[in-house]
Amino acid sequence: MKNEKEKEKRLSWFWRWFLNNQVVTALLIVLLILLIILVFTKVSYLFTPVWQFIGVVGLPLIMAGILYYLMNPVVDFLEKKQVPRIWSIIGLFIIVVALIIWGLVVIVPKIQEQTISFGNHFPQYIETIDKKMQEILSDPLFAQFRTQLEDMGDKLTNSLGDVIRNISTFTVQGLGSFVGAVATVFVAIVTMPFILFYLLKDGKQLAPYLMKFLPNKMRKPTLKVLSEVNEQVSSYIRGQLTVAFAVAVMFIIGFSVIGLDYAITLGITAGFLNLIPYLGSFLAMIPAIFLGIVGGPILLVKVLVVFVIEQTIEGRVISPLVLGSQLDIHPVTILVVLLTSGKLFGVVGVILGIPVYAAAKVIITHIFEWYKDVSSLYHEEEVQNQEE
Repeated sequence: MKNEKEKEKRLSWFWRWFLNNQVVTALLIVLLILLIILVFTKVSYLFTPVWQFIGVVGLPLIMAGILYYLMNPVVDFLEKKQVPRIWSIIGLFIIVVALIIWGLVVIVPKIQEQTISFGNHFPQYIETIDKKMQEILSDPLFAQFRTQLEDMGDKLTNSLGDVIRNISTFTVQGLGSFVGAVATVFVAIVTMPFILFYLLKDGKQLAPYLMKFLPNKMRKPTLKVLSEVNEQVSSYIRGQLTVAFAVAVMFIIGFSVIGLDYAITLGITAGFLNLIPYLGSFLAMIPAIFLGIVGGPILLVKVLVVFVIEQTIEGRVISPLVLGSQLDIHPVTILVVLLTSGKLFGVVGVILGIPVYAAAKVIITHIFEWYKDVSSLYHEEEVQNQEE
């Protein structure tokens, strides 16, 4: 009898400190994940065809998905108004093609003209800024910092020269990659409309069709997770594109009013860069401030006023109305995700990092809730909270 009590005591201690310990369970899960990753790295050659396939179909799928989230609400609205879905899709395709043709005829030549003009005048801009820097350095107030500022200027000039030389060196070497990239984009542009058409036509049937391959008990929770992921991603994409369009319009109007050169190009660039949360607008202001410095103090102040007005309208009016707080992601988390995804996947990672993180957050949250239900690690804590 005494031996059985001691055995139970030992088992109880082992159960409490190891088998029923949240930290140990978490470490075991991490260990299993790392072991799985290690195994996959040893047989990575088996997945080479998969990555090649994703490289071919990935770009048209992403492009079609973005346009799907933009156009699908319109198609659903027209369908509720008794307009056949197929006709509403065809009508939207005609409108999009018309907008593309209008952009190629009106906007693209203007951007090309302004870009060429900026390139031709760039040496003059550098010379003007250099003269203004010399004037500032000659001021007695900055005499004590003259050596440091001149060193910084020399380093900046040398860095720009190195960049230009590197670009010249790798232009020929990267010609093959450039041709391959152009071919990939061309294939994506050709195949994307067909993918988009069938997504708009049969997209609602995709999730129920996939559920048929799952066990009955998993169908309802999986469908719930997919619905939430779809809602998160669609809200983010539509919101970001709407805000980016509004930012482009505001900058074009603002820069045109103050008489800044290249207003259309700078505004459209700001719209595209605004797809990068928090950082995009500030990056877009760099060339505008550069031109403001060239134009003089008054023009520089006007540029800064336009920037402040745009940031106020975007932050206080447009973003809260369009985006709201549906992602529920802390700004610091967004910055970490942007830096990490940009480092790993470049520009594509910066643009798609946030929606991918939002989708992963939904999936991981549901997995954790399921784990809490099936395990006994959190039941005691819940009971104590209820008693308190």
